[in-house]
Amino acid sequence: MKTRVLIVEPSQIIVEGLVHMLQDKPNIKLLSPEYNLQYLQERIVAGKPDVMLVNANMAAQAVKACGGKKIGVLGLVYQYVDPTTRSLFCDIVDIRDSGVAIVDKIVRAASYSSKPCEPTTDRYELTKRETTVLIEVAKGLTNKEIANKLNVSTYTVISHRKNIVSKTGIKSVAGLTVYALLNNLIDENVLE
Repeated sequence: MKTRVLIVEPSQIIVEGLVHMLQDKPNIKLLSPEYNLQYLQERIVAGKPDVMLVNANMAAQAVKACGGKKIGVLGLVYQYVDPTTRSLFCDIVDIRDSGVAIVDKIVRAASYSSKPCEPTTDRYELTKRETTVLIEVAKGLTNKEIANKLNVSTYTVISHRKNIVSKTGIKSVAGLTVYALLNNLIDENVLE
């Protein structure tokens, strides 16, 4: 049986890219995309999606439109998204994910159609050392400067940064700085 997928995204270029990547997959049936939230509840009732790919900015409204139906909700992310919003999703589909990775996430999210979606929050927990590295990155230090300050190798810092990106889903220094501020890891005055 094919997994019924509804894309909820205002950007036509993003929708068309996803449709292009997913349209020929034998285990996926794409429903007509929804570009806004106006008729989303009706579309859910009529289309009976197993999985929704939802723009992160539409997360709360889209989850509310599910009305208690068991639908795996994947967040479409192409910029920083706060942890509270991320917690609404079963998983995150990053704009840079490959077609194979997106299909894998859809298949996993489809298993939630038989039970409530339970996002995993443990992937966001940073170790003490990762938190320390994140703080230094937010302050604008380079990998080499951080390595010197913490008395570790540059490769160790790079490894910590890869773990931070993996756990938070945030790749840019600006995004990591916002994350550090929102989680009260650093004070705004430190950045001035």
